[in-house]
Amino acid sequence: MLFPDQAATMSTPLAKPQIITHIQKSLNYTVFDSKWIPCSARFICLGNFPRGTGVMQIYEVQRGEVQLIKEVEKPKPLKCGTFGATSLQQRHIATGDFDGNLSIWNLEMPGTPVYTVKAHKEIVNCIDGVGGLGMAVGAPEIVTGSRDGTVKVWDPRQKDTPVANMEPVEGETKRDCWTVAFGHAFNDEERCVCAGYDNGDIKLFDLRNMRLRWETNIKNGVCCVEFDRKNINMNKLVATSLEGKFHTFDLRTQHPTKGFASVSEKAHKSTIWQVRHLPQNRDIFMTTGGAGNLHLWKYEYPAQRRKKDSDGVDVGVAGSLNLLQNVTLSTQPLNSLDWSPDKQGLCVCSGFDQCVRVLIVTKLNQV
Repeated sequence: MLFPDQAATMSTPLAKPQIITHIQKSLNYTVFDSKWIPCSARFICLGNFPRGTGVMQIYEVQRGEVQLIKEVEKPKPLKCGTFGATSLQQRHIATGDFDGNLSIWNLEMPGTPVYTVKAHKEIVNCIDGVGGLGMAVGAPEIVTGSRDGTVKVWDPRQKDTPVANMEPVEGETKRDCWTVAFGHAFNDEERCVCAGYDNGDIKLFDLRNMRLRWETNIKNGVCCVEFDRKNINMNKLVATSLEGKFHTFDLRTQHPTKGFASVSEKAHKSTIWQVRHLPQNRDIFMTTGGAGNLHLWKYEYPAQRRKKDSDGVDVGVAGSLNLLQNVTLSTQPLNSLDWSPDKQGLCVCSGFDQCVRVLIVTKLNQV
């Protein structure tokens, strides 16, 4: 028999969200990205075979297992993908490959791309989309970042030429762009792109005014940046880096010289490969680590998000970070994670152990 205080003590760990591996599937290739297909029980894996060709696989979750629905081999390894610029009816995926190509694929007939362009001179490291999935306003656009140092914005309705090209000025060193993200797309005119580079630079580009709005350096290569929501007035941005540190910036108040307030956390003791915000709650996000672990976080807002500095100018106030749960799934880095937009707590995760995992995170509506 348990006394009331004993019962409370024993049940406390279970009151926290749990990260459960629902399904684990070994693959015969290196997987670089995995994405949940919207409005479905399916996900897609992108990567490369040992022989140097690319591969795209579509899986469906059925009765506690995953079934391979479709596999297509491509000439070049596929590095990254996004559904962000497509409609819910079409659900076309845009991919970037090792040869610098941006391609858009109809998953019903993935043999030939419905759109393709030589986007960069070198590998496309990162990609993001906006204006699709019924979540954002404005044109459907795709942003790509490359080892060639450029960040380009593409409109699939416009062939061959980007609608915006952010590149170093002549004589400036070209830095490897590792991550890009859309944000601030809350009406038809406003839109921003954030890019992170191998030298620790983070740059925020204002696409409406075609100017650099803000930049900073976090002293370590920037592995991933993500806004907590793409389709709202800029609220928060998380940037992850090498050596286990990530930064959360409050984007509501920009000081003329100090920029945005931020809070940082050292977590994984290794590279933090990705950050992904929960679609149903923008204050909860997951980070994936180089030691094969996942950390689930919640951002807590301060009592006041802005204050006056000594000159009477508004300056932002950063909140705090609360670690809700962490789990180790592998001995290899987990390089990709994507939440299901439809089922809260369902996500797909892949790593360099050549495994893809379907995970369930519990009790997210109670934190």
